[in-house]
Amino acid sequence: MNEVTFSFAGQSLRALGSGALWWPDQRLLCVSDLHLGKSERIARRGGPTLPPYDSQETLTRLAADIASTNPGTVICLGDSFDDLDASVAMNATEKRDITALQAGRRWIWIEGNHDPGPIDVGGSHLSECKIGPLTFRHIAQAPTQAEVSGHYHPKARLNARGRAITRPAFLVDQTRLILPAYGTYTGGMRSSDQELNALLDNQALAILTGPQPRIIPMPR
Repeated sequence: MNEVTFSFAGQSLRALGSGALWWPDQRLLCVSDLHLGKSERIARRGGPTLPPYDSQETLTRLAADIASTNPGTVICLGDSFDDLDASVAMNATEKRDITALQAGRRWIWIEGNHDPGPIDVGGSHLSECKIGPLTFRHIAQAPTQAEVSGHYHPKARLNARGRAITRPAFLVDQTRLILPAYGTYTGGMRSSDQELNALLDNQALAILTGPQPRIIPMPR
């Protein structure tokens, strides 16, 4: 498994190359910003037509991470659906796959700004969730301690061998951990953006996702 192990709030966590977070001691897998149904939502609102395979591709990657880690708990950190109508518009295959992924484990949907209410796909629906010392919510709050959030879709840039590489990235400092977007077609905010700089201290690190995850000082 491609991963980087790091310490946060006294816990040993693993940033997976896929963009998922694995907490072995709690058998907990966390993903953020799946944005399932994004292509359907864009088409519904009259936008450009995108290949309608984003949800299935995202669920396939999530199934692979679940198969690799066998979590007892899965937390989806909000914006799991691109809007509430997208959760209704899922096809039968996607609904079946989500039901299969939930089988035999605790599944928590954290409310996001795109999906602010309960969705009828099983699991528990919470505004935020505290497990051990960590608090899981969609959008970072200030001040905070031991917070795990998403929302910003962070990405970071690394210069290597004369070329620039930009990838979705985990951002982490002493008090907060921000996950990259897990879903297809999600885009991202550069770690050098003023809004992210204001949230994380000068010692913050970025963990770039991909086949070979890398941990570097957070580019600013």
